[in-house]
Amino acid sequence: MLAQLKTYYQSILHGFFPHHCLACGTDVLPQNQLLCLPCTQQLPHTHFFVGNTTAIEMQLAARVPFTHVGSAFYYDKTAAIHHLVEAVKYKGNKAAGIYLGKLLGASLSQSAKMQAITHLVPMPLHIKKQQKRGYNQALLIAEGVQQVWRKPIAYNFVLRTVNTETQTKKDRVSRWQNMQNVFSVPHPELLAHQHILLIDDVLTTGATMEACAQAIFTAQPNCQVSIATVAYAKD
Repeated sequence: MLAQLKTYYQSILHGFFPHHCLACGTDVLPQNQLLCLPCTQQLPHTHFFVGNTTAIEMQLAARVPFTHVGSAFYYDKTAAIHHLVEAVKYKGNKAAGIYLGKLLGASLSQSAKMQAITHLVPMPLHIKKQQKRGYNQALLIAEGVQQVWRKPIAYNFVLRTVNTETQTKKDRVSRWQNMQNVFSVPHPELLAHQHILLIDDVLTTGATMEACAQAIFTAQPNCQVSIATVAYAKD
């Protein structure tokens, strides 16, 4: 009887407040999900967090001494993951950020090589950009990760002190130059002997995270830094 009432209530609720899959638009999905089951099953997993060192891990570690680098999914503009990232980044959908974090957290929780992480560090936004957007999408993702994978979030380990122009249309060299000296570490003693995990939405060239990590290592060489993003965009 209770199950029937619950189903009836959900049907009424759905009638007044339609709920659609952010990828394909179907309304056949649970109220607390943002993707329908078929779209969820088609997510392009990278499996970067399991197994041997990946090419992207070696590529970034050759420039900055990252311990581990990984992304949960491949970023494809035709895939569901693209619609979720767009929703949180440009359409004010905070729930999509938390949802992405949960997806990332599920991958991290099954990764043996990530278990030594001590803190989650969302990539910081400059205060002006955060005020304009209303939130930092990387922080929302980190909060979603934490709901699945119980690691503490470090809110002020790293700050962004320079408001740079967008990186979207820049090549790798220009991105690196654009990111020099934009991060600061106000309390380097807090990072000593920690293994922090930089969290962001999409990994492309890695220039922003490289610059952030370099600021960390300059301020506190006695720590480890790894990267985890929701998605990886191939060049």
